[in-house]
Amino acid sequence: MKKIKKNDLVQILTGKDAGKSGRILAIFPSENKCIVEGTNRVKRHQKARQAGAPSGIIEKSMKVHISNVMLIDPKDGKPSRVRFSTESGKKVRVFTRSKAKVETADAGAKAAS
Repeated sequence: MKKIKKNDLVQILTGKDAGKSGRILAIFPSENKCIVEGTNRVKRHQKARQAGAPSGIIEKSMKVHISNVMLIDPKDGKPSRVRFSTESGKKVRVFTRSKAKVETADAGAKAAS
């Protein structure tokens, strides 16, 4: 179980986007990197791969190292470290600042189905 998961709300701590926040779009555990929406944007030249496909300069989000992001505590809106604790035999993530359980958007979707 990792401290940062897909759909978590995080804040960038260092680099050109320091202070910006966004949701985690993808995680790459083998590289210890993630993609945060709206941050670390770069422009890339793209060739048309098929007859009707667009070509030109596109803007996309690049990977950020996991050590440069921190989860945002919803109680005060500030970044917080995350710890693990056990509740009824299950390992859960808990914010260090507020001692609140970390809730993710995908957890609610799984419970509804």
